[in-house]
Amino acid sequence: MERKKSEKCSAQMDGCPIRNVLCRFGDKWSLLVLITLEENGVMRFSRLHSAIGDVSHRMLTVTLRTLEADGLVIREVFGEVPPRVEYRLSAKGRGLMPHINGLVEWALDNMPPTGPCRCENRP
Repeated sequence: MERKKSEKCSAQMDGCPIRNVLCRFGDKWSLLVLITLEENGVMRFSRLHSAIGDVSHRMLTVTLRTLEADGLVIREVFGEVPPRVEYRLSAKGRGLMPHINGLVEWALDNMPPTGPCRCENRP
């Protein structure tokens, strides 16, 4: 049986903040989701999926659930037909963004381009 990412993280943390950060944001999609939500504000799933491009529906769903469970993303469901669901950064997520933006800036300054990058227009 496959363990959830949050279960794997808690089993590996052992009180080490670096392990916690790497476990939470070391996957392929979390940082891209956070950056995309910061740039666009409130987004519906399909718009977020289109903006990121190469993530599968399932992986985006798993990533959003994890970010929501960590308190970084807020998921709001509207009681309409058909149901509408929107995602946005929480206050905790917005507080994390200056640190992520610093990492993006460092990468843009120091890493050779390897293909299309959605981060090039960052301030």
